[in-house]
Amino acid sequence: MTPTSPDLAVFFARLEKTLDRLDAWLPAPPLAPDWDSAIAFRWLRRGAQARLEAIAHPHLIRVEDLQDVADQIARLDANTRQFVKGHRANNALLTGARGTGKSSLVKAMLARYADRGLRLIEVDKQDLMDLPEIVELVRTRPERFVLFCDDLSFEDAEPAYKALKSVLDGSLAAVPDNVIIYATSNRRHLMPEYHAENREAHNIDGEIHPGEAVEEKISLSERFGLWLSFYPFGQDAYLDIVSHWLGEFGVAKAKIDKARTEALQWALMRGSRSGRVAWQFARDYAGRHAK
Repeated sequence: MTPTSPDLAVFFARLEKTLDRLDAWLPAPPLAPDWDSAIAFRWLRRGAQARLEAIAHPHLIRVEDLQDVADQIARLDANTRQFVKGHRANNALLTGARGTGKSSLVKAMLARYADRGLRLIEVDKQDLMDLPEIVELVRTRPERFVLFCDDLSFEDAEPAYKALKSVLDGSLAAVPDNVIIYATSNRRHLMPEYHAENREAHNIDGEIHPGEAVEEKISLSERFGLWLSFYPFGQDAYLDIVSHWLGEFGVAKAKIDKARTEALQWALMRGSRSGRVAWQFARDYAGRHAK
């Protein structure tokens, strides 16, 4: 039986309504933000919808406020300077002890080079699957973009792990020259390492070769061309950072000298002599001694 014209009209009307309902569920392509409204952005995903949100008041840090990490500053600064000039530069992985300035150093690069076209896009670990979309969104822009992944670590077999690995190196789609990735982590290889994996190592002609599990974990961190390691601060370095921040907060020199004992007690209570702990003590001390 051949359908009549009215039957076809009803069928297509129903089909159109069904497609309209499906459109509401399908993810829309992310819209570009107002690029002139900010120097830092955050990738946000809510269900099927994703967008770049401008950060109106980013937390910027002066390079001069970073103490006792001069070598790390010099190396990341050189890499970032090459990048903003349009020259070749490497993705960077900053690893090491907590509170030692890894994230602050990335923010300091934005503060230093924003007026030369550097922009920062913060991407949470759960959104790393969206990296290809972000890359395509900025591919034709004249600015230079750092995709910033802070406090990054993976468990075994996480899909975001493979997404990051693909974008760093190995994907068929080339990453544009105006995009670079800076990541921070407390783990050198970004993934947990187990004692049992050491037993997989084998000896070939007197050389020790790690097992497949270890090789897989190393393969991600090796895709970062620049590694920067941060170490716990000794007592003198910790006190230097305390003195710096007390001075920045307007505490008189005489009071700064007297604050040493309190600063050490503060670190003892926190179980850490890090730059973050030094900054927190300085804020507390300056607040208590404010006129």
